[in-house]
Amino acid sequence: MLLYGHLDKQPPVGGWSEGLGPWTPVRDGHKLFGRGSADDGYAGYAATAALEAVRAGGGAHARSVVLLETGEESGSPDLPAYLEHLAERLGRVTFVVCLDSGGHDYERLWLTTSLRGMAQIDVTVRVLDSAQHSGLASGVVPSSFRVLRTLLDRLEDSGTGEVLIPEANVTIPTNRVEEARATAEITPPGAVATTFPLHGSTRAVADDDVELLLNNAWRPTLSVIGAAGFPDPAEAGNVLRSESTLALSFRLPPTADSAAALEAITKALTTDVPYDATVELGGIEAADGWNAPDAAPWLAATLESVSTTVFDAPWRTSGLGGSIPFMGLLGEKYPEAQFLVTGALGPDSNAHVPDEWLHVPQAERVTEAVAHFLDAHANG
Repeated sequence: MLLYGHLDKQPPVGGWSEGLGPWTPVRDGHKLFGRGSADDGYAGYAATAALEAVRAGGGAHARSVVLLETGEESGSPDLPAYLEHLAERLGRVTFVVCLDSGGHDYERLWLTTSLRGMAQIDVTVRVLDSAQHSGLASGVVPSSFRVLRTLLDRLEDSGTGEVLIPEANVTIPTNRVEEARATAEITPPGAVATTFPLHGSTRAVADDDVELLLNNAWRPTLSVIGAAGFPDPAEAGNVLRSESTLALSFRLPPTADSAAALEAITKALTTDVPYDATVELGGIEAADGWNAPDAAPWLAATLESVSTTVFDAPWRTSGLGGSIPFMGLLGEKYPEAQFLVTGALGPDSNAHVPDEWLHVPQAERVTEAVAHFLDAHANG
């Protein structure tokens, strides 16, 4: 079996509260503050502690390999090569534990059953060899931003956020819809939206929690994550700019073919471009998502038992809107393996942002639960 975690972490980022910082661990009650505390510095220690606990408790575990990488936050670019290099040492993997996830509260064990894939592309529209006075050129020369806006309308319905590329959409499996409903039942109404610090009177994109969960886990989305060619407003003159660039980030359904989606996106951006403007593409990247296999009887039974013996609350599932590239790689390489993707992250753990913190009691419970799963796997 394989126990996975990652040692790399996001940049420190400014804005930490007084007395806290990214590189100085601070324990305040059940919270352990510091960059990487919840994502994902505890994983290696939890995996080791779980193995020691099994032995100390007289249990059993299969041959176990703890695999810790240092490039997860960069998309695990080197991991495929290492998996190939280590294939003989890893052997025939039948159970994978990933401690790089979490759930909607700290009261129960949360099992991540799907991860979205992604596609990224930078698109530049050029209309001039050099910028021109807007009073002289506008109305004659098309705006590069307007051309971009037209191209975006091919990709996304701006009124609803629906991604219009057929290759980026899938039929959501019935069991995942049922899981979303079960999660919504134990979540206070509106809690899915209020997890995030919405500003002022801003509303979520839907009022129904089940729809929000499915949007985040199984429906494609487009986010414009960067722009170039735009001066700061205070420095902007009356100029028709020569070009505009947007960085587009698509989150794709777990079972979507990311290569096919990327090809369709590329075609939409480069075919019949308004005014025959020049379109240049760069920063192209794509990765498939992951959908967990059905739980084997020993895994399903242990999920039920740890819910009562460790957590005193029923386990639940969640689909993550983000990606853990390692899971897709392992799912493809070890199609017969069972997966336990879990962790101590919660809705307010502040991963990737200031004041990141680990819920220590939840991390302890997750570690104890992993020990039970190790023993159950060994005994089949």
